[in-house]
Amino acid sequence: MKRIYIHGLGQTASSWNPVLDALPVTSDQNICLDLSAIIKKQQINYSNLYAAFSDCCDTQTEEIVLCGLSLGSVLALHYAIDHPDRVKALILIAPQYKMPKHLLKIQNMLFRCMPKSMFKQTGFDKNAFIALCSSMADLDFRKSLNKITCPVSILCGEKDKANKKAANELSQTLKNAQYQEINNASHEVNVEAPVQLATLLHQFYSQIER
Repeated sequence: MKRIYIHGLGQTASSWNPVLDALPVTSDQNICLDLSAIIKKQQINYSNLYAAFSDCCDTQTEEIVLCGLSLGSVLALHYAIDHPDRVKALILIAPQYKMPKHLLKIQNMLFRCMPKSMFKQTGFDKNAFIALCSSMADLDFRKSLNKITCPVSILCGEKDKANKKAANELSQTLKNAQYQEINNASHEVNVEAPVQLATLLHQFYSQIER
């Protein structure tokens, strides 16, 4: 069973390293995707990114567990809706299932004000950030959530006010989901609270692998 980790916008695959290092059991089944690498030279938008992500998942010959944060959780949720038979379990961190257009507009305004140098380490440039966020505005998975029946762990930082409500609502909507908050953490829990997150992941993996 492969565990595929999908980072958030503004992060890279290495953002998962502190979490993987804190897991009590090491595994060669972990795959940390780099979203800027998998989309390659295609036009940057959500549709192309999801297609590239789907291709990566489709190449796996084993069952997969998808663990995504923010943008990563959106991609994981989307793939599980389209391929419920391929996904063993989901871990959705700070997820949204209907894009908050107002929040996306605010993010894009902030991106426009930031210098280009702030984006260099993420793999996406400034224009790509803005284009990607804009292309996600109409995403709405509400009518398809009933397709997901696998075990789902939904996590959110205690201080992540922008995503706590949606995360809690999603846990109540999905058939086999549990919701937990990570104390004293905000949005990027894989960076801010890797040990707490690793503990919760290990507990969830132990449940689904019985």
